[in-house]
Amino acid sequence: MTASSYIAGLRAKIGIDLLLLPCVAALIHDRQTRLLLQRKSGPESWSLPAGGIELGETPHQALHREVFEETGLTTLKAELAAVLGGEGFRYRYPNGHLVEYTVIVFRCTLAAGNLAPTDPETQELRYFAKAEMPVLALPYPKALLF
Repeated sequence: MTASSYIAGLRAKIGIDLLLLPCVAALIHDRQTRLLLQRKSGPESWSLPAGGIELGETPHQALHREVFEETGLTTLKAELAAVLGGEGFRYRYPNGHLVEYTVIVFRCTLAAGNLAPTDPETQELRYFAKAEMPVLALPYPKALLF
């Protein structure tokens, strides 16, 4: 059973009601200390490369998978930076589904490579300096990001 089929099964039982979801997010900086952000298709704004932890997967495994899917880059090292959640991390999708994320954030060191997402939802990947930061879909503390 994949995470998406698991969540679909839960949604069949609870409808659009609030669902608590564990996920991971990656802090990836370039040599100029700019932060890599992702813009997905749909109404969501910019976000860290991130995604849900699948059934049977450790947070580190989920991080390595999500970073590769969303950026095309390979994670060499990942250190725990923060665990975030609560009402500020609630999000309502356009279909009405309400979620509250518990986000395990990792500071990542990457292998050399080119940005080339394999996730069809990724519309754009871009590095941002602290002064250029767009509004993010979730309220990550700026002090954590930089």
